Amino acid sequence: MSTVATSIDDQEIANFSKDAAHWWDIDGPFAPLHRLNPTRIGYIKQQILQHYKCNSLKGISVLDVGCGGGLVCEPMARLGAVVTGADADPVAINVARDHAGSLDISYLNEPAEAIQQQFDVVLALEIIEHVPSPEAFVAEIARLVKPGGLVIFSTLNRTAKSFALGIVAAEYILRWVPAGTHNWKKFIKPSELSRMARASDLSPQDVTGIHYNPITTDFSLSPTQVKVNYLLSAIKPKD
Repeated sequence: MSTVATSIDDQEIANFSKDAAHWWDIDGPFAPLHRLNPTRIGYIKQQILQHYKCNSLKGISVLDVGCGGGLVCEPMARLGAVVTGADADPVAINVARDHAGSLDISYLNEPAEAIQQQFDVVLALEIIEHVPSPEAFVAEIARLVKPGGLVIFSTLNRTAKSFALGIVAAEYILRWVPAGTHNWKKFIKPSELSRMARASDLSPQDVTGIHYNPITTDFSLSPTQVKVNYLLSAIKPKD
């Protein structure tokens, strides 16, 4: 078993844990993730169907690392995937279990390094910018995906625009998320994440930006607008 603490930052967990009871409050501290969810679920679904050349997610095993209250796990389960969610915050996991109802989702109160099973798809969404060692964390994510499997990251690019929108606007002007949620210095450029992926024997396949329209308040995918939020998919070669 791996014993490297790649995803545990006590201060980061405390920051999220204090609001964890409100994961499913669409107007609460996680409101931006609720608005973003349809866009990222659409991307994840498209990437899985394309990679596995299938027309359904039925039977595909998916691990969501840093699942929080289950905002991604639940729609993935409804799409037919066999879903496991993992988070180091026990409050978030209890919220996720309570909200799941009759949905068949396995929730683990564990960090990535404690998980031994491998999965067809591993998701690491809005988490790598909160871990103490991004390089080691990517290596753990690569370990958790089966050979031939798919990994999808989403995070924030380290640019002047992401500082203006992701920190100043989101945290201090619009109050979308609590102040101090993000540290701009921990944001990761797509080139850096791609390099980390390749160092862990993952082959980057796609980088797609997430664009926010302040007029419609909608999020959409963009192949070119990657200066704030972006998604990156990568494949683990078959043995």
